[in-house]
Amino acid sequence: MSSVPASSAQPSRPLTRNDYKTLSLSALGGALEFYDFIIFVFFATVVGKLFFPADMPEWLRMVQTFGIFAAGYLARPLGGIIMAHFGDLLGRKKMFTLSIFMMAVPTLIMGLLPTYAQIGLWAPILLLLMRVIQGAAIGGEVPGAWVFVSEHVPPRHIGYACGSLTSGLTAGILLGSLVATAINTIYSPEQVSDYAWRIPFLLGGVFGLLSVYLRRWLHETPIFAEMQQRKTLAAELPLRAVLRDHRGAIVLSMLLTWLLSAAIVVVILMTPTVLQTVYHFSPTVALKANSLAIVTLSLGCVACGALADRFGAGRVLVIGCLLLLASSWTLYHSLVDHPDWLFSLYALTGLFVGTIGVVPYVMVKAFPPVVRFSGLSFSYNVAYAIFGGLTPLAVSLLMKESPMGPAYYVAVLCVMGMLVGAYLWKRGR
Repeated sequence: MSSVPASSAQPSRPLTRNDYKTLSLSALGGALEFYDFIIFVFFATVVGKLFFPADMPEWLRMVQTFGIFAAGYLARPLGGIIMAHFGDLLGRKKMFTLSIFMMAVPTLIMGLLPTYAQIGLWAPILLLLMRVIQGAAIGGEVPGAWVFVSEHVPPRHIGYACGSLTSGLTAGILLGSLVATAINTIYSPEQVSDYAWRIPFLLGGVFGLLSVYLRRWLHETPIFAEMQQRKTLAAELPLRAVLRDHRGAIVLSMLLTWLLSAAIVVVILMTPTVLQTVYHFSPTVALKANSLAIVTLSLGCVACGALADRFGAGRVLVIGCLLLLASSWTLYHSLVDHPDWLFSLYALTGLFVGTIGVVPYVMVKAFPPVVRFSGLSFSYNVAYAIFGGLTPLAVSLLMKESPMGPAYYVAVLCVMGMLVGAYLWKRGR
């Protein structure tokens, strides 16, 4: 039942025009879906004022607003596991298209929602409901996208395919940052609060629906189609088989997801705030440097995925994590004395965060095709819900002791990444 279909054992062919079309459409859809998921955080302050009572204390309003943002993360495992279950039984393409539809519609609705002043308590309840649906969608999208592209390309290009897709996801964060910057530049704070905050959500919804349409041109993966034809699909609940037969793959995938979540959350999402509060850079400078780091991160994802195809994931992880440790430590350590180094150091660190482009390559290969979607989705979403949620708390506690807190956390995870890399290297992976 867990045997690899013959198609993946055939002699490797070069990437075709059709492969590049599949990768492009998948990466574009991933970027727009990640934009839809992340845009909320850039307008959290405005949304908090509009969707909660005006007499509510500011701290409580922000706690509730970010609680709604966090609800999206908590919904990820359940959404991911359910969608992966049907992805292993009914097909990758159906779930791949459903996930982006489930992201686009709530984003569009969020841009149209009445505020607390108009419908009272229903406003935050509806906002929370939309956010939960978004979380369920992103839980299915990311693992589904990695499985989809890896099963479309020849085996010797899986790293490049997964790296390109991951690059698309990170580009979605950059798109969110750029749109938020543009809205706050074009409109006054009063206009943003009055109506302009809705524009990014409406844009995201429209772009998402366009991606649903574009995904009609994608085909089911050859590996799933062959399993369907040979009637070798899972004969039992796919997740049950994963938990019984693939525990080692789950542990490996969860550790690598911890590395991925720490690198993204600390270096990309938290560092702009750290640059402003600890190193006293202006918000404009911090965001510009962050945008540059996301660009180099996207390039790094593609490069590291391609290198994994050529030299193996183990070597790339060991060297990449070592370079990330060195560059991130230098970034946080030297900015007090050399603030003029910010752009070059942050760009370099962003490039080495691209080491995470190897993570989906390892996870895709860790599970056999018959339970691949379920195994990858369970490991990734559960680990991301735990570590993605705990990382900001852990870094905040470390920063109470030392301004180098982010560097300590990233360093520990890099050492763990090097140990996992050494294990894979030793096993010829």
